[in-house]
Amino acid sequence: MSGAESGPEPVVEVADVDFGFGERPVLADVSLTVDPGAFLGLVGPNGSGKTTLVELLLGLRRPDTGTVTLFGEPAHEFDDGERVGYVAQHATAAAGRMPVTVREAVAMGRYPHRLVGRFSAADRRAIDDALDRVDVADLADRRVGNLSGGQRQRVFIARALAAEADLLVLDEPTVGVDAESRERFYDLLHELNDEGLTIVLIEHDIGVVTTHASEIACLNRELYFHGDPETFVETNALADAYGTNQAPVHHGH
Repeated sequence: MSGAESGPEPVVEVADVDFGFGERPVLADVSLTVDPGAFLGLVGPNGSGKTTLVELLLGLRRPDTGTVTLFGEPAHEFDDGERVGYVAQHATAAAGRMPVTVREAVAMGRYPHRLVGRFSAADRRAIDDALDRVDVADLADRRVGNLSGGQRQRVFIARALAAEADLLVLDEPTVGVDAESRERFYDLLHELNDEGLTIVLIEHDIGVVTTHASEIACLNRELYFHGDPETFVETNALADAYGTNQAPVHHGH
């Protein structure tokens, strides 16, 4: 009998996954694991299968072959939704049509925790703490549709924090957000990850990913690389995946 102790259960485990839309293959033999506390940056060219992979790991789609588990359960059967905060692609644009205040939007994160009736004191405290944590408490009574793109993104993060999510998944969250707001947004993600929140991020800016993520998965239908940023920048994975002479660039602070 071995004396070695098993490590913590992976948050996400993708094993030998193939997926296609009809006759069009999208993912081929993809395997990767996301451990608790990881900050995974998912990169690859447009149409490489990144969003599809995220939808698979969230259980929104099922693989044609292979398996996907989320917190140890088949992803498509996972129903503990408050453990996952998901900001879909173009969410900030859709948020412009939300007829709710910032506080009301963040309060949605407490719905799975709330008993029948009004929010409890613990619910209200969680909402206030989330607003403070992402620095939007002063916007609590403003309509989400009247905020900037960067402010809306912080509201989405606050909603996930109010839900006490263990995993935050973001699909190109800063499209259309100005450079200064983007930098503050990624600094916030870095802080939340340091505090133990597991993050999966799709991002087109390779420099942002190599600067902030603790590990990188480079995808174009198949997985070209999965490992730490330092090793990634020394490989040809990016050029191979993009089919060009791409080179990662670190953003300085």
